[in-house]
Amino acid sequence: MKGTVAAAVVLAALAVAFLAVTGHGAVTCVEVDANLLPCVEYVTGKEAKPPALCCQGVKRIRALPAGTAERRFVCECIKKAAARFDGLKNDAIRDLPAVCGSPLPFPLALDFDCNTIPRA
Repeated sequence: MKGTVAAAVVLAALAVAFLAVTGHGAVTCVEVDANLLPCVEYVTGKEAKPPALCCQGVKRIRALPAGTAERRFVCECIKKAAARFDGLKNDAIRDLPAVCGSPLPFPLALDFDCNTIPRA
């Protein structure tokens, strides 16, 4: 299992690096997923605190969306990614940006309506 997670993290990092090198301007769900994948162990309660890679990803997520439409898109990507995992802890998800010292322009919550994000 650890080998699979490590491989997924490496692939996610490569995806982010590829997007950075190619100068891709639009935010993608692949990019969002890659940044948040290191947080899975924390938001499922398997780790007591988020690892450094997780917090780095949260900080990148904070910097990604430039406008309202992109913020809403990133929010939806996060919700879709969260739906793929069982056992997510709502408190850990909600508190993740604060724990990482990088508040997001929208709350992290499984039941948050991304369409309510105010205009930037």
